Amino acid sequence: MPTMKAGRMNFGTGEFHVQDVAVPSPGHGEVRVKVNAAGVCLSDVHLIRGLVRPLRNGDAERTLGHEVAGTVDAVGGGVEGWTEGDRVALQALVAKPWGVDTMGVDYDGGWAEYVVVPHGVLVAIPDSLPFEQACIIPDAVSTPWAAIQHTAKVKPGEAAVVLGVGGLGIHAIQILRMSGAAPIIAVDPLPGPRENALRRGADAAFDPTQPTFVEELHAFLGNRGVDTAFNFAGFPGIDEQILPLLSPGGRLTIAGLSGNPFTVENSVALIVHQQRILGHYGYLPADVEQLVRLVHWGRLDLRDSVSAVLPLEHAHEAVRQLETKDGDPIRLVLVP
Repeated sequence: MPTMKAGRMNFGTGEFHVQDVAVPSPGHGEVRVKVNAAGVCLSDVHLIRGLVRPLRNGDAERTLGHEVAGTVDAVGGGVEGWTEGDRVALQALVAKPWGVDTMGVDYDGGWAEYVVVPHGVLVAIPDSLPFEQACIIPDAVSTPWAAIQHTAKVKPGEAAVVLGVGGLGIHAIQILRMSGAAPIIAVDPLPGPRENALRRGADAAFDPTQPTFVEELHAFLGNRGVDTAFNFAGFPGIDEQILPLLSPGGRLTIAGLSGNPFTVENSVALIVHQQRILGHYGYLPADVEQLVRLVHWGRLDLRDSVSAVLPLEHAHEAVRQLETKDGDPIRLVLVP
């Protein structure tokens, strides 16, 4: 039986290894994809470190990787419209009666030479879109897109704050600008991401670790509140800092998976001002297709979003770089 390299996480033992496993075969309704690029996300780091676990089958062993692009390699029975060699990006979410199954968590992902997926998750990508950019559209781009468009329902002219300007937050800056939000404020403890946010379209950037952070942000807004805030980072304490700054009817959307609790210190203000704390996860299938078109037509630029490309065998090093913010990476990409 042919084998391949795969980055496997044993959620029962908490161990992660790149190891040899059997090459999977597609079943009915499935397609095998030869992986050309797979993104490394902070949620992958959290899975490896045990900060986040699968909601079901918590002791399972899985190949990680939920940001994947490649070419169709083999087609199972009952699949029409796809042929060997087709260039594709893979949506990571599969709708189920209990919610969604996530690639790299609930079923094997793309930190591997090949991955088998339901044919419905395939999204065609043009020849002009490099695999390294295409692979990060599912999640790094589509998650902030859906958080902004669907969950928070941002309107033109609303004051927006992005908390954490890494792989998701930096694309939120660009999408908020496309959506007409104004002003757009980036919040991150590291100077590199703050500078990057200003280059990508933020109107201001602040360090939340500074004692004057809240006063500076409030002054920049002209003593008005924040209409919509997005936590894409999950760093401790930021939700407590931003909640008092929300305007009446303001929304805090939390998309960064951290597993950390937070406290609503003034629940009376939350109720009286009808503010909202919203959880956000994932995206809709049409979002990835729409974003591929936006990138293709130059409305969204991902050329500077891939900080480095590493071989799959160096997955541990990619995780280390992302976890320690070594070089302030936006997205790291593994190539089998």
